[in-house]
Amino acid sequence: MSFKFFSQAVTDKDIYEELLPQVEELLDVHEHWVTNLSNLSALLKQAFEKISWVGFYLFDGEKLILGPFQGKIACTLIPIGKGVCGTAAEKRETLIVQNVHEFPGHIACDDESNSEIVVPIVQNGALIGVLDLDSTRLSAFNETDKQYLEKICQTLCTKLPGNFSL
Repeated sequence: MSFKFFSQAVTDKDIYEELLPQVEELLDVHEHWVTNLSNLSALLKQAFEKISWVGFYLFDGEKLILGPFQGKIACTLIPIGKGVCGTAAEKRETLIVQNVHEFPGHIACDDESNSEIVVPIVQNGALIGVLDLDSTRLSAFNETDKQYLEKICQTLCTKLPGNFSL
């Protein structure tokens, strides 16, 4: 399996367009979910220079717990409704935060993080968790990221076992 990585000269949309087929190839329904989430977080981190941290928080029925990620040490537990991740999970909608220091109740795992996007992962109506991406840059994420990261999470759901659980 060979994966292409991108120079800074192309747009985020170009990168995502190249990533989508790679995500399809990378994720394997026959692999353990930890393997799929680990490789997906690595692929995203390697594709985008703007990402300082990328990973998954998984819903255990009560709270979000840290899953596979790439980046600095992270918070291990996030209550539903708290911080950007908990709020996105509660609302089940993607949140783009241009300046995390202005987000009420932001949970600062990394004080160098300045912007964030969180995409809920919902399979068959059930919350699985969230995909969380941080950047040291302000306003690093936008509607292009939202559109493509939501597609990536939909693809991920097709590759997770139907009885996914922690």
